[in-house]
Amino acid sequence: MPKVADNIFFVPGQDEFIPDAHVYVIGDPATKDLSVIDAGLMGKGAYKVKAIRELGIDSAAIKRIIMTHTHLDHIGCLAEIMQQIPGVELWVHRLEAEQLEKGDERTIHGMEMFRQMCQMQYGLKPGQFTFQVQRKLEGGEKLEIGGMTWEVLHIPGHSMGCIALYHRSTKTLIPGDVVYADYAIGRFDLYGADAAALKKSLFTLAELEVDTLLPGHNRIATKLPANYILQTAKQWEPYLT
Repeated sequence: MPKVADNIFFVPGQDEFIPDAHVYVIGDPATKDLSVIDAGLMGKGAYKVKAIRELGIDSAAIKRIIMTHTHLDHIGCLAEIMQQIPGVELWVHRLEAEQLEKGDERTIHGMEMFRQMCQMQYGLKPGQFTFQVQRKLEGGEKLEIGGMTWEVLHIPGHSMGCIALYHRSTKTLIPGDVVYADYAIGRFDLYGADAAALKKSLFTLAELEVDTLLPGHNRIATKLPANYILQTAKQWEPYLT
């Protein structure tokens, strides 16, 4: 399902040793002001850019990459994509943007054991995930981009700088890994995670009217049941203390 709705496109992740995040492209192609949401796992950059071009999208129209958060499975191939789309900007929530700019990779890997494992598996080098961020998001912004208005919600808990993007008129939510379309939520045992904050974030999202849910992994949902996020939040509430 490459086209989810008008001006919303979907490139599914290709999971292997660890999951590869989905990528979404938002914006009216006629505006030549498109945004890519998240990047994906190491080695997936060429696939993601090729898939975008196969949708009929001119990569020169992509002006920015907006990260829902900076875990490895979402940011691993960011440099690969940026090499193929010169001049593209990087937009990240301030809390994780500051870490990226300092080369602090604790949020990237989540835990020391995982860092060591991925360095062995993928040959990662220290400092590989140091980036300059052109716009530091806070939450509460209304982004007028690509002929669309997307609201930025700061929804910490899975990581400290998680954001969601919400398109109110189509009731479309891109929540990263905070909530999935199968009554699951993102893990909350990694660096920068916070179970209580995640509970609050889930109940914040539950206040939105959401018909289309576009999470970072697994299936997407285009006809979401009423109160789905609220039901998910209540199901997980006992574990989020």
